[in-house]
Amino acid sequence: MKTLQTLLGGLSTEEFLRDYWQKKPLLIRQAIPGFNGLLDPKQLIELACTDDVQSRLVTQLRGKFALHHAPFTRDDFADLGKTKWTVLVQGVNHHLPAAGELLKRFAFIPHARLDDLMVSYAPKGGGVGPHFDSYDVFLLQGLGHRRWQISTQADRTLIADAPLRILSDFKVEQEWALESGDMLYLPPHCAHNGIAEDDCMTYSIGFRTPAYQELAEQFLVYLQDRICVPGMYADPDLATQSHPSEISPAMLEQVAQVIRQVRWDDEDIANFLGCYLSEPK
Repeated sequence: MKTLQTLLGGLSTEEFLRDYWQKKPLLIRQAIPGFNGLLDPKQLIELACTDDVQSRLVTQLRGKFALHHAPFTRDDFADLGKTKWTVLVQGVNHHLPAAGELLKRFAFIPHARLDDLMVSYAPKGGGVGPHFDSYDVFLLQGLGHRRWQISTQADRTLIADAPLRILSDFKVEQEWALESGDMLYLPPHCAHNGIAEDDCMTYSIGFRTPAYQELAEQFLVYLQDRICVPGMYADPDLATQSHPSEISPAMLEQVAQVIRQVRWDDEDIANFLGCYLSEPK
């Protein structure tokens, strides 16, 4: 319990969920005292170069951002010169056993909401620009220092034609420099910008907020392998029609009757959620 209260800055789980979760940011100094990370920069880059790992490289030169996707080789990181850059590795919890222990600290949030553990590394000046996300995230500082700037602004206009979703008019309202063990919680749509003050690594524990459209689409995909509709279309009483391209009322009604027979219940929805929300990214 003491560990959990330290993680939440002295708040109980109930207080955090009531007052902050999905509502407003929370800065927690020394959320995990002594935490310096699970990987060093070299190990993270090695992981980013692994075939089955989802990773990105963001570079910034003379104010312009560029986005590069895996696969990467070590040479991609060998000569970046004066370019400011960041490497981001998704799903580290699927490749690093120690990450599972870190995520256990956040078990006060249902596992169904967990997205993944993303780890980023950036030398001084690196970042991905001011942006907002559609999920809850705990930003835990490992190696080094990162300055976080945040805003509750309603303006979400993005820079046109940029390779990343970067806000065109970011207005800083609060900012802090985080050191090893510090953590910042951000609810969905809170604009933020992280800038490395030295060689630094950030551990992002993300919790998904899937769109209803996404859930509905994926539920129908789930159903297609689990429904059984016998029979086939037949029209022994076919009549002539003046427009051959028209779908006749008789055809429409016959097919509609069959589709109306497709049923699902709450158990199907529960099974779908269990499967879909357990799939790795």
